[in-house]
Amino acid sequence: MTGAVDLSALKERAQAAPAGPPTANGVSAASSAVVEVTEANFEAEVLARSTQVPVVVELYAASMPASAVFSPTLDSLAAAGNGSWVLARVNVDSDPRIAQAFGVQALPAVVAVAAGRPLADFDGDEPQLGQWIDAVLQATAGKLSGPPQSEGEGEGEPEEPEDPRFVAAETALSEGDLAGAEAAYQVILDAEPANVQALGAIRQVRFIARVQDLDPDAVARADAEPADVTAQLDAADMELYSQQPEAAFARLIETIRRTAGDDRNSARTRLLELFELFDPADPIVIAARRKLASALY
Repeated sequence: MTGAVDLSALKERAQAAPAGPPTANGVSAASSAVVEVTEANFEAEVLARSTQVPVVVELYAASMPASAVFSPTLDSLAAAGNGSWVLARVNVDSDPRIAQAFGVQALPAVVAVAAGRPLADFDGDEPQLGQWIDAVLQATAGKLSGPPQSEGEGEGEPEEPEDPRFVAAETALSEGDLAGAEAAYQVILDAEPANVQALGAIRQVRFIARVQDLDPDAVARADAEPADVTAQLDAADMELYSQQPEAAFARLIETIRRTAGDDRNSARTRLLELFELFDPADPIVIAARRKLASALY
């Protein structure tokens, strides 16, 4: 996973109070390197906290004791990490929607989240966990705000004021107002067309808004009707939202390969839109661009 999918759809679902008192920036005041996460505190303990340090989400099922095989090692690594990253533990028996948001197919599952987005998932054996976490820390070095300062630390240093335009956009997003968030980000882009942060954010918002209107059976319908180009576009969106970018790209490239005219242009335009949700240097995107070139020429 490379961060193309926004997990904020879980933010407005919380019905219970957060597990701990929030700070001004929405991050729980709890300082433990290991936290139990539910839908109620997902925003604070995963999304918000991952803007400071990487959050490693461990998904297990209490009904399947074997699915907690990584837990002892992760506990030890988190303690040794001294706050450089946080372990967020999720019981999917009680919070299955979190597992669905990550597109988890089997347990145990371990996913790294940074800046509110999935960064990488662990695919290895228990002895490799330490190396994988080191790689996550290296990949995020200098890109997050860092652990929250303890009381008195950094006193006398001026705080950089928050950009009120981004505050307005993020407030709308946190309230589930996707149209308002898009409008707020558009205001920034109208004034600063090259603002990378606003451009990336508005692309994410538009994608999430589009996916929310899709039929949950979009993939099955597209598989049953391969000649329906609109169905293929919808299915590709759904596959990307379900953390299956290779499948989404392959579907659109195959549609481009077997169509012509407006249908081909529609599929190509949608594929390029999905590429924009990723870092251009992402290996998945590079490989898909090669396949696109072959399909076109």
